[in-house]
Amino acid sequence: MNTVLNMPRFLLDDARAMRDPYPVYRRLRAYGPVCRGGPGQWVFPRHEEVSALLRDPRLGREFPEQYQAVSVGEGPANDYLRRIIVDRDPPSHTRLRRLLVKSLSPAMVRALREPVARLVDGMLDRFADERRFDLVADLAVPVPMTVMSELLDIPGPDRADIARLSTSLAQAFAVFIPPEKQREAHSAVVELRDYMAQLVRERRRRPGEDLLSRMLTAVKDGEEPLTDEEIIDNALFVYYAGFETTTNAIATGGDLLVRRPHTQRQLREDPGIAGSAVEEYMRFDAPIHATTRMALEPIDIAGLTVRKGRVVVLLLASANHDERVFHEPHRPDLTRSPNPHLSFGGGVHHCLGAALARMEGAVVFERLVARFADIESAGEGVWEPSAGGFRFPYWAHRSVPVAVRPA
Repeated sequence: MNTVLNMPRFLLDDARAMRDPYPVYRRLRAYGPVCRGGPGQWVFPRHEEVSALLRDPRLGREFPEQYQAVSVGEGPANDYLRRIIVDRDPPSHTRLRRLLVKSLSPAMVRALREPVARLVDGMLDRFADERRFDLVADLAVPVPMTVMSELLDIPGPDRADIARLSTSLAQAFAVFIPPEKQREAHSAVVELRDYMAQLVRERRRRPGEDLLSRMLTAVKDGEEPLTDEEIIDNALFVYYAGFETTTNAIATGGDLLVRRPHTQRQLREDPGIAGSAVEEYMRFDAPIHATTRMALEPIDIAGLTVRKGRVVVLLLASANHDERVFHEPHRPDLTRSPNPHLSFGGGVHHCLGAALARMEGAVVFERLVARFADIESAGEGVWEPSAGGFRFPYWAHRSVPVAVRPA
């Protein structure tokens, strides 16, 4: 008989040393639908419970101030995390999301497809003669960053600095951050907010068609428009979120293309499956392995009562490999259907930029296999599971060197 005392324990801290967490996830799923976590935490590894809890309005993202401070420390970064949409609950979250969704409309994403294809082709042109490049540094990173810079109309000379500062800001979202990285994150928030405030002032004087201008003019159902402070904070979040997930999905997909050449042939023979391939890359190795919620009231699930104030850890990457839902989950299948992966989250906090990430990923893989008849490894890649610890729950390739033969 399973009891709380003999439940396996999964600590987010353990993930810092994991190169391959999937065997651990498999053991957790085999044990049952719920496991112990750290103090005051319950961990859910299976798809059924993770999917249900992502959508459960009795769980929230507005943690007590001291909760975020445990990882990032007191200061500007902690204050910033408490203001952005991803860490707000209804009703404030509802208003922010409605107005941001209006700014990031499906029509805008569709209109970006051709410009993104031209951008990718322009980057790939450089490698037609060199025939060697790094899928991460030369494609997975610059494509989403350039797209987000264009969306926000960040001036060209400023883009490298904004990208560098955003990488430092990204550390604020991690679970474990060394003191020197905390200082970087706090400093980055101050610099980025000052810069974005300047852009907002300029767009108020001279609005355009960029995302910032759309956010300034977004109105829906008589709700109050976004304040400048809300625009500054959430524009920074949209910029960061718009490249982090997409970069990791492209890097994961590129690595799989190299290690499993038959998937290259699949994509060349049927480019129409590029969208399905992106979904499978997102499932196969989720860019974000876990997310957390706090119980706003008692919740009965999987034979357990989660008390108010307890934290639930939802293992997205484990749920994406649940044998009860996915046939042969350890094998990437570019035509997998249905594919109810949870990498974009769910419920009111479903990823705002999911459509944009899907489009960018599909375009990158369509153009890659169209431009090159063969893509193979050109050396050992560099894999950074949680980048030495401080980036958990993010999983990332740092380098995937490839050699290519033009089509």
